[in-house]
Amino acid sequence: MKNLKKQRRIQVIVVAIVALVVASGLIGYAMRDGINFFRAPSQILAEPPGPTEVFRIGGLVEDDSIQRGQGETIRFSVTDGGASVPVTYTGVLPDLFSENQGMVGTGTYVDGVFVATEILAKHDETYMPTEVVDALKEQGVYKDPNGS
Repeated sequence: MKNLKKQRRIQVIVVAIVALVVASGLIGYAMRDGINFFRAPSQILAEPPGPTEVFRIGGLVEDDSIQRGQGETIRFSVTDGGASVPVTYTGVLPDLFSENQGMVGTGTYVDGVFVATEILAKHDETYMPTEVVDALKEQGVYKDPNGS
């Protein structure tokens, strides 16, 4: 009788562990499309990602790089001070999008051009995404807007 209880307890523990592993695997599988890694322009040029990999790029919009073409397609370059990556985006840009301002874009890197599906601009005059600040600090070009 005592041995049967011990065996039953071990079976319950094994089933619980298997269920936990399967649930974790299913959660990871479901989240694979929702995870986008951040890369700075220098990292993209050093190790170009595959043409199907979706990721985020961030940096400053280069001066005199915004070109509005026919239709809604806009071309510009993003820099982190060490490298510059050309970007194309079809759609309406955020109101606060401008040259020499921080931005983050989501998309793919195809034939040397980042094809953005989403563009985010800073939402006030002092905010910049943490990833962009870190990338700019690595290149030594970050200027604190508060002077600290």
